[in-house]
Amino acid sequence: MKLSICLLCVLGWLLVVPMPGWAGSDAPALTEDVYYKTDGIPQGPPAAETVSTYPHWQPLNNRIIIWLVTQQHTYFGGFVLALPLFAFLLEFFGLTRRDPQAAQRYDGLGRDILRVGVLSLSVTALLGSVMLCAFVTFYPAFMQYMGSTFQQMMPLYAAVFLGESFLLVLYYYSWDRLARGAGKWVHLSIGVLANAMGVLLLLLANSWASFMMAPAGVNAEGQFLGNVWHLLHSPLWNPLNAHRFLADIMSGGAVVVAYAAYRFLKTRVQDERAYYDWVGYVFIVVVVCALLPMPFAGYWLMRSVFEFRQEMGMTMMGGLLSWLFVVQATTIGALFLGINYYIWQSLGRLRGGERYHPYFKFILGGLMVAFLVWFTPHTIAMTPSEMKAMGAAQHPVIGQFGVMSAKNGAINIMICLTALSYLLYRRANRVVTVPWAAAGNVAIGVLFIGGMVNIVWVAIYGFFIPAHIRVGLSIPQGATTATVLLGGLVINHFLLKGSEIRGPIQWGRISVRGMVALFGVAATFSWVMGLMGYIRSAGRLGWHVNELMADLSPWSFTPAITFAAKMVTINMVVFWVSVFFMFWLATRDRRLAVVEQDVPAETGNVSFVQAFSREESA
Repeated sequence: MKLSICLLCVLGWLLVVPMPGWAGSDAPALTEDVYYKTDGIPQGPPAAETVSTYPHWQPLNNRIIIWLVTQQHTYFGGFVLALPLFAFLLEFFGLTRRDPQAAQRYDGLGRDILRVGVLSLSVTALLGSVMLCAFVTFYPAFMQYMGSTFQQMMPLYAAVFLGESFLLVLYYYSWDRLARGAGKWVHLSIGVLANAMGVLLLLLANSWASFMMAPAGVNAEGQFLGNVWHLLHSPLWNPLNAHRFLADIMSGGAVVVAYAAYRFLKTRVQDERAYYDWVGYVFIVVVVCALLPMPFAGYWLMRSVFEFRQEMGMTMMGGLLSWLFVVQATTIGALFLGINYYIWQSLGRLRGGERYHPYFKFILGGLMVAFLVWFTPHTIAMTPSEMKAMGAAQHPVIGQFGVMSAKNGAINIMICLTALSYLLYRRANRVVTVPWAAAGNVAIGVLFIGGMVNIVWVAIYGFFIPAHIRVGLSIPQGATTATVLLGGLVINHFLLKGSEIRGPIQWGRISVRGMVALFGVAATFSWVMGLMGYIRSAGRLGWHVNELMADLSPWSFTPAITFAAKMVTINMVVFWVSVFFMFWLATRDRRLAVVEQDVPAETGNVSFVQAFSREESA
């Protein structure tokens, strides 16, 4: 099926790529690259000469159809990238565990996660074919131009897709055959190759999106100049790759988290609740690890947008689309609040964890203050009379929190407080016994307090320097945050060596509120990914390819915030329904994690709880 779908994709490209009517007998003159300013010979059609046609069948809306199909393909594409990576990491963790039962548990979970990944690969390929047909049908002129411009990369794209499909299937079906001795390392090597192919596929797919926003490798008329690297390596390609990679890890992990929360809330069997509590904890850690660098990746992307075209950056962050960033900031703040609330509720599974409850109240208070600064807009919606009474579009006090200097400080404070919450959770059921415990605690306190004071001071200092210098302050703030995170984790790790355990982790004893919060966090992850995808796409405004190929269709206007939010929500719901259906297909005859096929599910879960308790005690 995958081979036929890939051949369909290649055939589609052959259909949309026009014959080179622009290639005459006379040798074309050298022209200049619009971005790299290097000379090259035109080898593609000009964008302006492509006849813009937009077939329309009432009551269909071309833009909504493309929006739905493309977003679903993007969601599942990220899912295909994330799940094999999760499976590889779980298999590696299982291989490095000394406890055979713990190793078997990690290995079994990785195999079952990969089963869903193989199934989602077929769905992604099918959606890719549907997306291709939709573009050819509803935007034929756009596809003719893009197909002609990127035609040299199409064989590589098809080869990478076939390679990933083959390696992913081989990785899954060889899991049991290569489960012993040196064969396990061979199997891990197959996983490395499969994930490398997935990352390469993501890089190639991102070249289209980055080219549409910030074209390179073409001249002022949009003609390809023969340098494939320039065409691929557009100004936004690297930051978009980092942003999309982290987003895919978050989105894929969030779905697994939501599934674990759903199964936890649905079952009444304590062993199952313990298992799905553990699964949710494992993957929320993975998701948070991808979330923490996400603000810096987003900052890199938007800084690159401003460096490419200041007008586009102003449109996205200070103009027509700016309120979407306010919505995005609200959801990001809700994510941090939800994650910290989940950690707080997770103390219920740890004996002695209640002694940290008062500290979490202060942490959540600090998060709320930072959250209020984080989502405060630079200008607020006002009536003409209110604006006249205030004397300007900006509030004299609240408006100061709307600039990036304040927001960078707020998001870094939220990251530091989240790290502090995790450190408290790790210590909740332990008694530190090292002789330098007091000095270690003082070191952690000085590190966190000093780091957050430095972050706030740098944010305040940013108000007293020019804007072009203020932009660079994100580097010392990010470095301070990274130092606090890594330093705190390292010191805490050595403090806990040889510590006394007050009791094993009682998986499944988390409150229902905590799992509901986990489900809400997972849903918010998927929603904000769809919103950010829309913001990136809408930044081009009335262009198919920015400043080269205009969008002359009747649907080229920028939708209102309400309409955009509805579309993002619909896409998220459709994706989740599809994913849960795939989970049902993959696990209808067995549990998500199978310890041994000849062991009853109940026995397997009991051994899991006992093995995990022994592992934590050790």
